[in-house]
Parts: sequence; structure tokens; C-alpha cells
Amino acid sequence: MKVTFLGTGTSTGIPLIGSNHPVCLSLNKKDKRLRSSILIQWNNCSYVVDTGPDFRQQMLREGCNRIDGVLYTHEHSDHTSGIDDLRAFCFKQGEIPIYAHSRVIQSLNNRFEYIFNDKKKYSGAPLLKPIEVFENLDFKISKLTVTPISYLHASLQVYGYRLNNFAYLTDLKTIDDRELKKLENLDILVLNCIRIEKHYSHLNLQEALDLITKIKPKKTYLTHISHLLGFHDDVEKKLPNEVHLSYDGLVINL
Repeated sequence: MKVTFLGTGTSTGIPLIGSNHPVCLSLNKKDKRLRSSILIQWNNCSYVVDTGPDFRQQMLREGCNRIDGVLYTHEHSDHTSGIDDLRAFCFKQGEIPIYAHSRVIQSLNNRFEYIFNDKKKYSGAPLLKPIEVFENLDFKISKLTVTPISYLHASLQVYGYRLNNFAYLTDLKTIDDRELKKLENLDILVLNCIRIEKHYSHLNLQEALDLITKIKPKKTYLTHISHLLGFHDDVEKKLPNEVHLSYDGLVINL
């Protein structure tokens, strides 16, 4: 399995528009972060987790010519607003399945009527097949088992996903022990970490490190990062040996 980090930034991305913060002015390409998403590939299959506003740019950068499906974590725009750019794949492939909580599917229906409402459907809109993801119920994508991990982003329910011994958890603030048990014996954990100071809906650095200690993966990559976490190279030097900052374009193989 190959995982490519399409974007590793928080909802504003880095640089933040109009900001003179030193990280936003950095010339290090690892400090330039598009909105968070990953591409997962195995056996000629390609799936993405979330389609944020930078989705088109990310697909062109990686030369991705096929998408077999999308796993959505939640409905916030930094994770969904690039959905229309799935149309280019649909033109070539036909219908593409998207997997999400029923609430997220309803949100997408409301916001993108021209895609999902048969009476208002635009002829050039992407052809998508919504598939509901249920808590505590594994499902298959291209014969690979996916375990949904449910947690809270402030008070909003969000799904992370485990595939084999890899798990991707973003926009997490609190998670209960029942869900943590689903994360035992991981080789790779990807986990959100927004900044040094505490945040009401995201893990800060200390909270992320504390959670990593509980989960005990072999290796962790932090994502959904804001400029307030600091310069990539500076933060990387201070992290525990098996914890790393992700960056846009990073590829890991499992």
C-alpha cells in the first residue's frame, strides 16, 4: 500500500492569506501546506480521503489519472468543497462511489443539488454514488476491509479510517476507549495536530503526543497543521523518534 499526502494544512492552508507570520513567509516547501487529504493506492486501485478546495491542484501535481472512490471524514468545506472536480474522473470512468456518514451525505445533497438532485442535476456534473458508512460496521473497498473510527471534532462526529495496519484520523479532539481499541497494533498512524496552544476542536501538539502514547503505533505522522505549530524543520527536530511531521507530497509505503 502506498499513501501520498496530498495536503497537510489546516482549513486555511499555509500560507494564510494576508499573513506576515514568519512560517507563512517561509521559503521551505515543507512549510507550504494545501488542505488535508491523502491518496491511498494498492493493486492498481486509488482512493482519496476527502476532496478539499485544493483537490484539482493536488491531483494534477501527483499525476493521478484514476479515482476508484472517496472516503469522507466529515462535511466541513476544507474536506469536501473540491467534490466537483471528481467530474474529470467521471468523464473517463463513469460513476464513482463516495463513502460517508448519512449526515455528511445529506449535507452534500443540500450544498451540491446540481450533483445529487435528479430534478436539478446539471448534465456536466460528476456522477457519484453515495454509500453510507455506519459506526461499528466494517466495509469493503476493492476487496480491502475498512474500519471506520468515530470521534468528535468539538461536538461534531467525524470518521477516521483504518485500512490494514494504517489509520488516518483528522479533525479529532476527543475519542472514547471503545474506538481506541480499533487502533491497536498499527504500523502507521496519521493524526491531526494544529498548533502548540490548545484548540477547542483540534488536538494541539501535547494532546497529540499523549494520544500517540495511548495508541502505541510503530510510527506516526502529524497532519492538519497550522502555521502556529511552527517551522517544519524546527518542530521535526523536537519530536519523539517515531513521530514526524507530514508534508505535502510525502509518500509512505506499507
